[in-house]
Amino acid sequence: MTRALILGGTADARLLAAEVARARIDAVYSYGGRTRAPADQPLPTRVGGFGGVSGLADYIRRERITHVIDATHPFAAEMSRHAIEACAQTGTPLIALERAPWTKAPGDIWIEVADVTAAAAALPKTPAKVFLAIGRQHIAPFAAKPQHAYTLRFVDPPEAPLPFAANVIVSRGPFTFDGELAMMRARSIAWIVARNSGGDGARAKIDAARMLGLPVIMIARPKLPERLRVESVAEIMQWLGHRACLGA
Repeated sequence: MTRALILGGTADARLLAAEVARARIDAVYSYGGRTRAPADQPLPTRVGGFGGVSGLADYIRRERITHVIDATHPFAAEMSRHAIEACAQTGTPLIALERAPWTKAPGDIWIEVADVTAAAAALPKTPAKVFLAIGRQHIAPFAAKPQHAYTLRFVDPPEAPLPFAANVIVSRGPFTFDGELAMMRARSIAWIVARNSGGDGARAKIDAARMLGLPVIMIARPKLPERLRVESVAEIMQWLGHRACLGA
């Protein structure tokens, strides 16, 4: 009997959960717990961490998980590494549902950097209006450049004080090209800092930056050990041994 564990939290994971539920596959959807009001899922859900590699391995054994699907955000590197190690310890098949990264298009002005610290260092010394599109867990390094007027966008209002003064937008994506264009114009954004998440849900800001001729400091994805990786829900369903019937 198949019993799958979906490590979720992305739009792709939500699509996968819907397809798995439609196929009547026994599965559990796991949230990291960073979002206070996550979207409803058609599968049984659990919220919060597992307690590291050993905790995840124990959960896999206790719940008799036969397949693990890592559909976390491409920058959720710690969870992905834990999944790789826990699946190796338990002998559980693992696959990653990982969208392709964005690639530079004609007209893009990208400054490509390795991590968030390098992104903060790449900002100019002179004050500028900066859109930090990187999530609240990664903003601390930008306190080193408090001269900038930062705009942040979170799914939930911040519970703790921010490490620097900023304008906060509370909104849940996906975002449209027209909406991103209007936001950047209204706030006179001059620089954008983004993670190379890939996919369509967050791409609108990159397209809007190209239209406006704005520089984007693009943070590369963290390096992960080799693992089986696919880019579509249909491929996951085939891996689980079920015919994909998206849209049925």
